[in-house]
Amino acid sequence: MQDHASVPLSDYQEFPPEQMLARAREFYAQCQRRHTIRSFSERPVSRDVIETCIRAAGTAPSGANHQPWHFVAVGDPQVKRKIREQAEALERSFYEGRAGEEWLGALKPLGTDSHKPYLEQAPWLIAVFSQKRGGIHMQDKQQNYYVHESVGLATGFLIQALHQAGLVTLTHTPKPMSFLTEICQRDADNERPYMLLVAGYPAEDATIPEHALVKKDLHEIATFL
Repeated sequence: MQDHASVPLSDYQEFPPEQMLARAREFYAQCQRRHTIRSFSERPVSRDVIETCIRAAGTAPSGANHQPWHFVAVGDPQVKRKIREQAEALERSFYEGRAGEEWLGALKPLGTDSHKPYLEQAPWLIAVFSQKRGGIHMQDKQQNYYVHESVGLATGFLIQALHQAGLVTLTHTPKPMSFLTEICQRDADNERPYMLLVAGYPAEDATIPEHALVKKDLHEIATFL
């Protein structure tokens, strides 16, 4: 007997086995077309699109359904410039030795460096924050659970939603990211910057590093018992 309030599962949609496989293959093909891009167009993207993608991210599963995330969508050119200035300052120290030779060697095939012009060129930056305390209502102040895992799931939903909408993305994680808390005017006592997503259209001359196209085979990433 259930000791919690519940409602019938009314929106589940089942598909015949052959259609199920076709849909899985179609989704896999769509995922294969998702690429991390570092050359963005300045073409505008409707706020409605970004809002809808964030709504999709908000449907992700989370510990105790507390939804311990907050998304700050930045379209203001002046705010984007501040973010770029702070991020590049950190990246310069990273590439000048803070990262270490092994880390820099791993990044070399991707062609990354401390210059981040896309932080101003792309129409949207989405700063993702994790929350230590909260709950299912905005005013709640309970302990949140599985915060890192929950926010990671929501961020994955967001990346896929943006891709599904026809946009490209870049995941950016300068260390430390505390400057985002100040620029985005978030509560430093309860929230921690998790990731910065760059979103928009690709530049006409956008390229993909060959290194990024190498994906492990199924037998390398999965075991069936």
